[in-house]
Amino acid sequence: MCLSSKAARLSTRAARRPIRAARRSLPAALLAGCTAALLLQPASTASASPLAPAAERRDFPGGGSTVSLPLADSGHRLAPRVTRPFELLGVAWDGPAAAMAGATVRVRTRDAATGRWGDWHALEADTEDGPDRAPRGATAPLWTGRSDGVAAEVVPGPAGPPPGLRLDLVDPGSGAGIGTGAATETRTLPAAPADGGRAPRPAIVTRAGWGADESLRDPGSEYTGPVRAVFVHHTATATDYACSDAPRLIRSIHQYHVKTSGWRDIGYNFLVDRCGTVYEGRAGGVDRPVHGAHTLGFNTDSAGVAAIGTYVGDTPPQPLLDGLAALAAWKLGLTGQAADDHTELTSTSDASRYPEGTVVDFDTISGHRDAFATECPGAALYARLPELRAAAAWLQTQ
Repeated sequence: MCLSSKAARLSTRAARRPIRAARRSLPAALLAGCTAALLLQPASTASASPLAPAAERRDFPGGGSTVSLPLADSGHRLAPRVTRPFELLGVAWDGPAAAMAGATVRVRTRDAATGRWGDWHALEADTEDGPDRAPRGATAPLWTGRSDGVAAEVVPGPAGPPPGLRLDLVDPGSGAGIGTGAATETRTLPAAPADGGRAPRPAIVTRAGWGADESLRDPGSEYTGPVRAVFVHHTATATDYACSDAPRLIRSIHQYHVKTSGWRDIGYNFLVDRCGTVYEGRAGGVDRPVHGAHTLGFNTDSAGVAAIGTYVGDTPPQPLLDGLAALAAWKLGLTGQAADDHTELTSTSDASRYPEGTVVDFDTISGHRDAFATECPGAALYARLPELRAAAAWLQTQ
């Protein structure tokens, strides 16, 4: 699953400096047709204007929060104002994801450190990933870095604006359990040697290690059959981030997937940062076939792993590739699946690249684009999948 395929090319440096996007505004006719608009501008004084009275803020036990700002009909505007700090955003609505098919959604944010406004970013309105039966609609989220102001414009598709259209601003907080002195071994599963001819398990940062707020997720876990394929994604976020910031980004995605999109937990089974660190994603046991929400139509009998960053044009760092290969070799090896082999999976959704019920032959390590019409995991990372398969297969023989 990817944050936003349209925003992927634009958000490379968003987490550490003002967002840069293509310097081209929408035509005047398009702007005139905006059915919903939220315009928040920098405050002219040191004291920021409060959030609009209609805004709803939800605080969570783990320290994170989400502010929902309604996007009303017929060009409704909020008075110019800044917002409480946030680091990720997205647009959500009541009803099915298809309700926003053909819509145009774009946002811009204000950098909290510099006070400068970035350019406009397009959000992917047609959701390209997630559970096979999504409870409600939401765009792919956009990681903005620390921001304190936002603007958004929505042009609905042919079906018109769906009810409950809103902009969610996510603050990941400091993380549940982080900095409390919990023993290091409870936060990271150390690397383990090969067992019974399988590839060794890489070190994996647990959910406690990245500060997951366990009160957010569904307390139960669902499982599929044995994992026969690993789907590689990218998160379409900054590639030049400090790896120490990865837990904040993961907490933001977790919060958005659960509280905004209505999923039972974070969608990915695993994530890997640019330094090669592997993180546990969806809860239920890293060595078990937890049913994720990452590759629409093919979440069954598979695992989804997300490379943190945008790899459309940026070269994936070697440590990232090494981490992906080590994880895939071990995870597939748990069920005796060769990392350089093929397997058959059955589509469970017409919204995927293949109609429901179609039996599809996949590489055991495939890209998200192999199952859905998306550029994820980015052309640069997708081009490295053959060598990643070879590296993972070699690890399975050691």
